Amino acid sequence: MTVDGLPPGSSSHRASVDESVGELVSQLTNDLGDLTRQELALAKAELQVEAKKAGKGAGLLGGAAFAGWMAALFVSLTVMWALDEAMDLIWAALIVAVIWAIVAAVLASRGRKELQEVSPKPDQTVESLKEDAKWLKTRKS
Repeated sequence: MTVDGLPPGSSSHRASVDESVGELVSQLTNDLGDLTRQELALAKAELQVEAKKAGKGAGLLGGAAFAGWMAALFVSLTVMWALDEAMDLIWAALIVAVIWAIVAAVLASRGRKELQEVSPKPDQTVESLKEDAKWLKTRKS
């Protein structure tokens, strides 16, 4: 006799065992679905953070490009005015061009640093998936 009072070979006993296995499989399927959705949400959140970092770095590089363009413009104006104007104007234009060149260098340096810190791999998601795999292995044993 089993715990439920039915003989081990009876059809009623097999039906209750099959039913409990079915419930376990159903629960496992639901849990895996929930786990998959949670992992995807985590990966999405991590990638959004990295995309914001990349956007900031790209913006700084855009600012560096504009500052570099301004430096080229003022250097060009300096050369042009050097041919036509007195010495004082030349030095003023050259100082402005040097300032723009410094701004371009600082923005380029910061933008490059920001882009180097971007990680396209969702580290937290990878770790979480490893933990999930370990958990599943222990559940199967």
